Amino acid sequence: MDMKSVESKWQAKWEKSKLNVFNKKNADKKWYVLEMFSYPSGAKLHVGHWYNYGPTDTYARFKKMQGYEVFQPMGFDAFGLPAENYAIKTGIHPKDSTEKNIETMERQLKNMGAMFDWSAEMVTCEENYYKWTQWLFLQLYKKGLAYRKEALVNWCPSCETVLANEQVINGECERCSSVVLRKDMTQWFFKITDYAEELLSDLDNIDWPEKTKLMQKNWIGKSTGCEIHFECETGDLITVFTTRPDTVFGVNYVVLAPEHPLVEKLKTAHPEQAEAIDKYVRYASEANDIDRLSTAREKTGVFTGAYAIHPLTGKKVPIYLADYVLYSYGTGAVMAVAAHDERDYAFATKYGLPITQVIQKVGGETILPFCDDGILVNSGEFDGLSGDEARDAIAVYLTKIGKGGKKVNYRLRDWSVSRQRYWGAPIPMIHCEKCGVVPVPEKDLPVKLPYDVEFRPNGKSPLATHEGFMKCTCPNCGGKASRDPDTLDTFVCSSWYYLRYPDAHNDKQAFSPEIANKMAPVDVYVGGSEHACMHLLYARFITKALRDMGYINFSEPFKRLVHQGIILGPDGNRMSKSHGNVISPDVYIDEYGSDIFRLYLMFGFSYTEGGPWNDDGIKSVAKFIDRVERTVRKALELDPSSGIQEMRAQEKALDYAKNYAIKCITRDVEVFSFNTSVARIMEYVNALIKYDSENSEKNVTFYKTCIEDLIRILAPFAPHFAEELWEIVGQKESVFLESYPPVNEQALVKDEVEYAVQINSKIKAKMMIPEGLADAEMQALVCQNPDVAEQIAGKTIKKCIIVKGRLINLIVG
Repeated sequence: MDMKSVESKWQAKWEKSKLNVFNKKNADKKWYVLEMFSYPSGAKLHVGHWYNYGPTDTYARFKKMQGYEVFQPMGFDAFGLPAENYAIKTGIHPKDSTEKNIETMERQLKNMGAMFDWSAEMVTCEENYYKWTQWLFLQLYKKGLAYRKEALVNWCPSCETVLANEQVINGECERCSSVVLRKDMTQWFFKITDYAEELLSDLDNIDWPEKTKLMQKNWIGKSTGCEIHFECETGDLITVFTTRPDTVFGVNYVVLAPEHPLVEKLKTAHPEQAEAIDKYVRYASEANDIDRLSTAREKTGVFTGAYAIHPLTGKKVPIYLADYVLYSYGTGAVMAVAAHDERDYAFATKYGLPITQVIQKVGGETILPFCDDGILVNSGEFDGLSGDEARDAIAVYLTKIGKGGKKVNYRLRDWSVSRQRYWGAPIPMIHCEKCGVVPVPEKDLPVKLPYDVEFRPNGKSPLATHEGFMKCTCPNCGGKASRDPDTLDTFVCSSWYYLRYPDAHNDKQAFSPEIANKMAPVDVYVGGSEHACMHLLYARFITKALRDMGYINFSEPFKRLVHQGIILGPDGNRMSKSHGNVISPDVYIDEYGSDIFRLYLMFGFSYTEGGPWNDDGIKSVAKFIDRVERTVRKALELDPSSGIQEMRAQEKALDYAKNYAIKCITRDVEVFSFNTSVARIMEYVNALIKYDSENSEKNVTFYKTCIEDLIRILAPFAPHFAEELWEIVGQKESVFLESYPPVNEQALVKDEVEYAVQINSKIKAKMMIPEGLADAEMQALVCQNPDVAEQIAGKTIKKCIIVKGRLINLIVG
């Protein structure tokens, strides 16, 4: 069969018949299957795209044949850094390169033969989409969930631009290798922290991989502990959060993050330390957060010259700066208990600071640093208490004297959405000298991204240099104003896209609440695990925020989440041009066609695990497809009137093989175990061939039904090929309008089972034995077998061992 021409033929027929277009009249039977949409950064689909989309389409087609009205849309996450970086490198405008890449990828995705509903296609860089991304920003602003403040960003002093975290490689700029600094800049934030507890607790209500849920739990980072206030000599309060208030009497110094706003005050109060402080702050800014928190990194710091008052002892404790404290985490300050914290112990030892033991090990010598629970010592009235009892008592006392109290803390920080980039959705805010920050009226959306912008980095947001864009009128007072020069993080675009797909052409709303509540949440969402703590968390937050605004009536965007594995290069490394191990699917598709390539991806890898690329098996898959075609064509030649009608043991064995395959495949496809599903199809084909070759007399009607069921079973896995076979056997409608064969459990109850017969543990015969016989009846039947009877003649059967469904062992002597 010429697979290339077959695929072209059926793709044209599907498009003409609108087979893949969602029928809104059947919304009550909807099954929303969504793959994470791709970024059109490359000119062609790579193996990773195929591995995500091909097998998931098999799942979607399977659900369609189960009677669901499947909605499987496709679009493009088109804003972002890759296109802008490509533009800076080549001079090709991001809009031009993105549109060209989308055109190429659309064609390739259609050639894949997936049942994408292209009528719902959307592209995030088009005005009719980012208008509504801007609308979403305004709703969050009105709700108090979008705000502006100063925050630390990655700054390249050579390129004079802000870098995203992804552009910082080992603390250096990916473009020029300059050391990246941390710098305060005014940014817009979304208040995701308002939903920290719900984001955490609702993880129990969704069918997601446990590893991903754990990653989000750790990212949200709930800690139950105590806030404690130390009064600085400047009159400011230094608030720390700790899960170990039982160690508070062991505090000998307090540590601030180098970025803490109090640092400037301390410099003023102690000018003799100003030079040392400035030098250390710059040193700390050259390291990223991950490096700063590394346990392997040497502990460094600087004394500020200032002191704080211990809230319980009244003693003065020195205030240090140290880069192992982050201003973005907790309060940006920690109380240091050197005797009972490994990090503090290393710091205190290095700088010769006092170490006061306040916890004693129960029943043994206390070796410092001792970080476990124990009995309090040197802790005044709290001596003798331990564990939770001690922590509770001290927290209550701190509350009583107004120096702190119990507190729940989260590691999660608000989402910074400002980007000093060009290729993104402009932030819909206006800055007026008289009125301050003013939202763009919704009637004026979209705030259009201009084309004629100098996008090469020059130290400012690219839009800031575009006078025509920046100059505007204040919607409040009518005076002169300027637009916000920043663009939105592309994760904002992808945080709500699943709501737009079902209502993709609505020019009056981002989405109809009625349609959204019918179609969402997504039933099955498929994509990479690398998005666990960004896109997947942000989408959950936006969903909850839109629910609270009354736009939707559900709390989670994706009911079930499946992560595909990663196809590595043949050398076992991640595919990359620098490694020279990138595998293009085009070579294989040109030779074998997309169905065979899809089948091989499903058969050759465990979907959720992936593995190194190896094309040894693709030829075997092609041969398997040929065998299926020959088997189907040969069955066509059989005349039903010439065959037998009864169901003999041979027919029952084939019926068993068919229903066993159906049962296993139905179970395995649901859990995305495609490799085992394809294996069961192959076993069933072998059973068909065996029946055909071993039976000159056939139940032709039954056999042809089995052949048609094979085509139905195979259809989701090789859609074009199955359609062609379905037509070959004389069917007029698409095979995807058929029902997936249901399992007949009765066919899986065998009338007879094949047993291996052993004499003194050596196999002597194989016999079919009826089910339901008692052990004595089975022994008698075996003894009547001529081969067995001959060998046990004149001997005594001392014992008969029966393993049900497998073997009978006669012990004779």
